[in-house]
Amino acid sequence: MVRIGTTESSAEWDVFKEKAAEQGITLQIQTYSDYSQPNIALAQGQIDVNLFQHLQYLGGYNVANADDLTPIGATQVVPLGLYSKKHGSVEDIPQGGEIAIPNDPSNQARALFVLEAAGLLTLDPEAKSPTPADIDAGASKVKVTPVDAAQTALSLNSVDGSVVNNTYLERSGIDPKSALYQDDPNSPGAEPYINVFVTRADATGNETYLRLVEIWHDPAVQAAVSETSKGTAVEVIKDEAALTEILRRVEQNIRDGQ
Repeated sequence: MVRIGTTESSAEWDVFKEKAAEQGITLQIQTYSDYSQPNIALAQGQIDVNLFQHLQYLGGYNVANADDLTPIGATQVVPLGLYSKKHGSVEDIPQGGEIAIPNDPSNQARALFVLEAAGLLTLDPEAKSPTPADIDAGASKVKVTPVDAAQTALSLNSVDGSVVNNTYLERSGIDPKSALYQDDPNSPGAEPYINVFVTRADATGNETYLRLVEIWHDPAVQAAVSETSKGTAVEVIKDEAALTEILRRVEQNIRDGQ
């Protein structure tokens, strides 16, 4: 039996569990209510593997906690988008408009890059992991309000726009294709946002865990991923060595305060 932690409860997990069982692997899926829990549970040995985060988030956790949780396989990149219930286009967002963004460092930085690419913000060009402090307010059209990632979709009723992770789009019934703007998951800049299977460093050679990575890329699982993400998820296949190298760069940037 493999204990695996996630923040998801979508249909692909049912297919994944069935496909694992066909190969003799029993999955015990532990679903957590927010992003702060699965890495702690993994580090403490409460679970064996987790699948909920991208490399940027993992790097932030490792640096903050002096840990060495390690990616063993990639799953997909999902675009991060800007949504609004008040405006039909980026151009409609007014000067001084308020945009909600996730407040955890990794998703916050990506959200700020999305808003910059959309022409709504100007950021310090030296900031590789920007925070709201890196916004040039005088040159920006909007102001940002950091909130818990779980609150970004709920904030849509009270702000001009919100940058929302796919996890919370599904829970809130928001169509990913309704985004006013989103980043490009195929760009080199998207590498830190590859979602990954993660385990403890001393378990990276576990053959059963590596088989789970292969099972995730089974066509039936991928079809379910596509349905859940409404076709927005882009499948990524990278091995542990490639992912660890990306993670190393991410962690160094975080340590450098960039």
